[in-house]
Amino acid sequence: MFIFVLKKIMANKETFIQDINQSYSFKGDSILLGCGKLNDENIPEALISAPLKMFNRHGLIAGATGTGKTITLQVISESLSKKGVPVLLMDVKGDLSGIAKAGTENPKVEERKQILNINDAYAPNPVEFLSISKEKGVPMRATVSEFGPVLFGKMLGLNPTQEGVLAMLFKFADDKNLALLDLKDIKQLIIEAGDSLNAELTKLYGSFSSASLGTIQRKIIELEQQGAEKFFGERSFEVEDFIRTKDDQGIVSVFRLTDIQDKPKLFSSFMLCLLAEIYNTFPEIGDPDKPKLCIFIDEAHLIFQEASNALLQQLEATIKLIRSKGVGIFFITQNPADIPESILGQLGLKVQHALRAFTAKDQKSIKLAAENFPISNYYQIDKTLTSMGIGEALVTVLNEKGIPTTLSHTLMKPPFSRVGVLTSDEMDDIINQSDLYDKYNEVIDRESAYEILSEKLKEVVQEDSVASKKTQNEKEGEGGILDSIGDVVNSPVGKIITREVTRGLLGVLGIGGSRRTTKRKGGLFF
Repeated sequence: MFIFVLKKIMANKETFIQDINQSYSFKGDSILLGCGKLNDENIPEALISAPLKMFNRHGLIAGATGTGKTITLQVISESLSKKGVPVLLMDVKGDLSGIAKAGTENPKVEERKQILNINDAYAPNPVEFLSISKEKGVPMRATVSEFGPVLFGKMLGLNPTQEGVLAMLFKFADDKNLALLDLKDIKQLIIEAGDSLNAELTKLYGSFSSASLGTIQRKIIELEQQGAEKFFGERSFEVEDFIRTKDDQGIVSVFRLTDIQDKPKLFSSFMLCLLAEIYNTFPEIGDPDKPKLCIFIDEAHLIFQEASNALLQQLEATIKLIRSKGVGIFFITQNPADIPESILGQLGLKVQHALRAFTAKDQKSIKLAAENFPISNYYQIDKTLTSMGIGEALVTVLNEKGIPTTLSHTLMKPPFSRVGVLTSDEMDDIINQSDLYDKYNEVIDRESAYEILSEKLKEVVQEDSVASKKTQNEKEGEGGILDSIGDVVNSPVGKIITREVTRGLLGVLGIGGSRRTTKRKGGLFF
C-alpha cells in the first residue's frame, strides 16, 4: 500500500512539473515569482513566472495580515524596475520606503535563493518619494479646473441637477477667465453665484436653486475636512514624471500616504484624478512588449470605501480602457471581496496569500475566494488557502495569448532591497536629491477666481462708498448719518460687506480654510 501511494505521489509530481513548465513557458521576457509546491514539497524544477507583455492586464495581491503581501508587492516592483519598467506605489502603511536601499544578507533570503537557484545581488532601486499630504515627499497637486465638472461632480457624489449647476459654474469660470485652482476658488464662486452674480448667471444659463449651491458647498467642506486643500492647487503634477528611467532601470515613485488612511474620499479622488490624467495624456499603444507604467495600490479597499456608484462606474471604465495605454493597475488588499466584482473580473495576474478562517463569515469568504481561481487538479483550493505559510501564495497569470495559467501553490521569491522603513535622514537625502524637488516645491502665486471676485467686490464697495458720501452730504440733520448707514447696510452691496466681515471673523476664530495658488494647466475633462 505504501509503495502504491509513493508511486502515485511521484506520478503526480512528474505531471505537475510537466504541466507547470508547459503552462509557464513564454516566448517574450518575464519576471520570476517563485517555484511551485506540491504535497508540501518545494519543487524548484517548476518555476513560476509572469510574462512582461501581460502586465498591462492588471492584477491582484491578496491575503490576511502578516502573510507576505507587502513583500510580494516589493519583489514584483523591484523586478519590474530592473526590467526598465517605471513603477508607481501607493504606500498607505508606510512600509515600502526600504525599496530605495539595498537589503542586507538574511538567512531566510539566502535559503530561498538556494531553493530557487538564483544569484541575484542585494541592490537598491531608483526611487522618488512623493506626497499629497503632510508626509515627507515631493508635493503633488492638481487644480479644480483640471478635474472638470464631470469628474469633480462624481467625486462629490452630486445628483444630476447638482452636477448641472456645477457645470454652469465651470462654464462661467472659463468664459470669464476665472482660474479655479483650489477649493477656496470654487467655494468663492459658489458664494458669489448665490449673491452678486446670481442675476448674471440666471440671464446667461437659466435659473438654479440656492439649495443646489448649498449642497455643493457642503460637499466641498466635507472634502476639505479630509485634508483635500493640500492636494488642490499648483504646481499641477505631470504624469510624464512617473514614467522616467535611470541607468536603464524604471524609477519607482512612492506616494507616501500614511496619514490618509482615515480619509477614503480624498484617496479615491486622488486615484481617480491620477488615472484619468494618465488616460487622457498617454497615447494608445495596444499591447507593448513591456508595460509603460505599473501602478500598485496598497490597501485598495480605501478606494472603494464610501465611493459613490458614479465614482465606481468611472473607476471601472477607466481600468477597462487604460490597458490600451500600456498601463497595468494592481490592487493589494486582504480579501478579494474588497474589490467590486466588475473590477475583480478584469484582473489577469492573481497572487493569493493565505486567508484565516476564525468565524463562519470568514469561512464563507474563503469559499468565495476559492471560486475566483481556475479549477485545479493538484489542490483543494479552499483548504490550501488556509494552510499556506508566510511567503507562500496561490498564483495564476495570463499567458501571452491571454489564457490563465495552471494554478500553483508557490514559494515566492525574496526581495533584494531593504525590507522595512528608511530612517528620516535617509529619506531626506533622497528627497533633497530628487530631480522633481525644485520643480514641484516652487511656490507660484497667481491671480485666480478668489482674487478676481474679491477685487470685484472691493470695486463695488468703493463705488457704493462714494454714492453714500454724496447722499450723506445731501441729508442734513434728523439723523442723516444714521440713515445713510442704514441705507448701506440694507443695500445688496451692504449685505455682501456684512457677509465678508463675518467670514473674516470666522477665519480669525480658526474656522476658515487655508489655500495655495499657482498657475493653471489645461483642463482635464474625462
